[in-house]
Amino acid sequence: MKALFFLVATALALSACGGRVALKPATGNSLPPKPETASAVPTPDQLLVPDVQSRPKRSDEQLKRSEERQNDKFDLPPSH
Repeated sequence: MKALFFLVATALALSACGGRVALKPATGNSLPPKPETASAVPTPDQLLVPDVQSRPKRSDEQLKRSEERQNDKFDLPPSH
């Protein structure tokens, strides 16, 4: 019985996350000012999309073949 209740509660909680309405500033507030380099004021949806610098692409390229390690002039033994 507890498992069924937990399952139903979880389903209800997750279904509430799916609502999507147009974003707009709170009453009495306005959107942020236009950036100097922008040609127009960005919309709320445009402000939610991260730029390339804040979310760079991942490089999932795996090692395709064995390669000899190059000499590292900074890989020195500890000094006493």
